[in-house]
Amino acid sequence: MKIRADILRIYQSVHTWTGVTTGLLLFIGFFAGAITMFAGSIDKWATPPSHHLPQVDASQYDALIHRVFKQHPEALSGINISFEADNSPVNWYEQGGARGLSLDKTLWHGTLNEAGELEAHTSYINELSSLVDYLHRSAGIAGEIGHDQAGVYVLGIAAILYFIALVSGVIFLLPSLVKSFFALRDKKGASRFWLDTHNLIGITSLPFHIIIAITVIVFAFHDILYDGLGKLYGDKPLFSRQAPSAVEYKVENLPSLDVILKKAKDYAPDYQVKGITLSRLNSAMPSASIQLLSDKHLMRGPKTDYLFMNPYTFEVSASSVADDAQGVWGAVVTTLFGLHFGSYGGEFGRWAYFIMGILGAVLFYTGNLLWLEKRRKQKQPEQSKSTRVMGKLTIGVAMGSLLGVAAAFAVTKWAALTTININVVYMWVYYLCFGFTLIAAFVIGMSKTAIWSQKAIAILCFSLPLTSVIAFAIPSLGIWPATAWSSIGLELTAMILGFIFWRMADKTKHRAYYGEANSIWFIGQHKTECELQTQSV
Repeated sequence: MKIRADILRIYQSVHTWTGVTTGLLLFIGFFAGAITMFAGSIDKWATPPSHHLPQVDASQYDALIHRVFKQHPEALSGINISFEADNSPVNWYEQGGARGLSLDKTLWHGTLNEAGELEAHTSYINELSSLVDYLHRSAGIAGEIGHDQAGVYVLGIAAILYFIALVSGVIFLLPSLVKSFFALRDKKGASRFWLDTHNLIGITSLPFHIIIAITVIVFAFHDILYDGLGKLYGDKPLFSRQAPSAVEYKVENLPSLDVILKKAKDYAPDYQVKGITLSRLNSAMPSASIQLLSDKHLMRGPKTDYLFMNPYTFEVSASSVADDAQGVWGAVVTTLFGLHFGSYGGEFGRWAYFIMGILGAVLFYTGNLLWLEKRRKQKQPEQSKSTRVMGKLTIGVAMGSLLGVAAAFAVTKWAALTTININVVYMWVYYLCFGFTLIAAFVIGMSKTAIWSQKAIAILCFSLPLTSVIAFAIPSLGIWPATAWSSIGLELTAMILGFIFWRMADKTKHRAYYGEANSIWFIGQHKTECELQTQSV
């Protein structure tokens, strides 16, 4: 396909500048988003087993929740019922709520003992997966605008530029697409290899990136979009809301849980009920939020579909389960949510989104490296200020965010041995690691910072399975080992990532000391292979 050279240069320029200006923000969003695909596994791995109480028999749930309501009336405003074997049968918030990231959420857990009496205790809620999701949604940018984080709007703007970068990149690549599509020319220098890698990832995952770009824009500016759609839609609201009832309901008349479950299964026969949240039971607007799980359907939420019904009358007020009652806009929103969250396809779908998320982060990182390589002055030891600053930002932001998340995971089980609020520890650890790495990149240079930070990330990744080994070897220490398959898989994945980052550090070190003299990676004096090995020892 032939396109005029001047037009190609315009699209190349658009692609370059939209990509470079948003790449670092999107790097954080993508790698953190990849990790959130396993938020449930992270929560199980990070929460001490002692926090959860034993499950009860299915016939005991009604007795349990009514005992909770009698002894803890505050649970009438909201109680969560779980049917999963490794969760407490019921829990409710003493402090905080389900929405948003909070450092001081406290949860009551309840069960029945052998005598049929209520046994309950409180515990903090481990927010490790919520911290990662916060980075995914806001890139760690602090502050709020209205009712949402400022970073959400910043990423929304970045997503608009990101979409432009995708379109312009495809147009720019079209003339050479067939010739260089699967070419990875590692023998023609680092710049050519990174360019081929960048192009291959971008083209093969293009539909995924288009979906993510569009959905991020919708999530960031949904209030504006809904208002606009509402005007097109007319006086009728886009999404129906439950009208307050004239009747004041009483918990004494609450139907049994078996009846509520049967109504839910009648509504969604192909789904499995994962849990139920009963809210505002002594009011005119009671609600049963039922979490529905299916590997065969496109689900709206990150983990489940949902069904809202009145637990007394069983009137359905809202649902994300695909049916004719959703309407056009409901179906559109459901599809957008499901495609962004990857909440379909079971474990295969989650792993596919995880891999594509990681490759997306690699796409933005390599894009910045290509920008740096293209502007490098080949025969001058002194590079331009813009090149040096962007190089330091690229390493500082990318490695700093990775190091901060790795450190948060690494301290989880050790910090639980203290009385310190683990969620406060997470925030301090992440931002200290991020800030220290960013400052180091400007003080000691991008190459030295890349080398030590990549090795530090590798060591922190190795520490996760090592902690489990210590827990098995010294049970009296009080650390819990990984025993569930999901937790074992998490630690094995961390170990694989550790080997990758250690190898990356070796490659970076070789280029810094033994690579091209005029590269921004070059530290300042050539060293022989023997000297490198001696220094490593």
